[in-house]
Amino acid sequence: MASNAEHPTGHALIERSTTLLFVLTLLVVLIGGLVEIVPLFKLETTVQPVPGMRPYSPLEQIGRNVYTREGCYTCHSQQIRPFRDEVERYGPYSVAAESMYDHPFLWGSKRTGPDLARVGSKYSNAWHLAHMIDPRSVVPVSIMPAYAFLKDRDIDVDGFGAHMRALRDVGVPYSDTMIAQAPADIRAQASGEETEGLLARYPKARLGDFDGQPGRVTEMDALIAYLQVLGTLADFSQATPGEGS
Repeated sequence: MASNAEHPTGHALIERSTTLLFVLTLLVVLIGGLVEIVPLFKLETTVQPVPGMRPYSPLEQIGRNVYTREGCYTCHSQQIRPFRDEVERYGPYSVAAESMYDHPFLWGSKRTGPDLARVGSKYSNAWHLAHMIDPRSVVPVSIMPAYAFLKDRDIDVDGFGAHMRALRDVGVPYSDTMIAQAPADIRAQASGEETEGLLARYPKARLGDFDGQPGRVTEMDALIAYLQVLGTLADFSQATPGEGS
């Protein structure tokens, strides 16, 4: 009679068969993923918009592109978690609807510096400019590298409409008017002068000569404009922080 060692059964069979172990592991992962993901498509709270949310203005979107390109998200998360200490320090915890127009998402838990989900309007434009040029001039213990070179990089103002059209293809609701007015809106927001319809298209957009170089639109203008809008759009007076989470 053959022994169990020669003809393994049960758990021993799984352990001795690489192929079977791989197939069963994959099956368990797939089932677990479906159990976690599928219900989200059935919950209205996962897709319910938060009042006040809008697409980024062209200048803010360029700033977000710079922020992503320079890897700022690897040291600064943009996700306030629903813990008392975080809410007391940063403000209402982050909800999914606040990132509904983000491509890619920048949520995460890695923090070398503070979370920036609600940094908008917390500091002045001048503070952000000084911080980017020499971080230790405003935060002596900072280990952040300097980004002064952004003041010397001009933006392709007239060519940004193509990027907005690409974002529209993936769901960002930019209208034909928004795309057509992008060059004027970029110049107006970076100069601090309202142009026809800018604030109507992008409520709460921060206007200003962000980099201190009048008549010039740089990546520094864009990055500061983006930082200044973070966390300022969602109107939690009309929606509880739990909505859209």
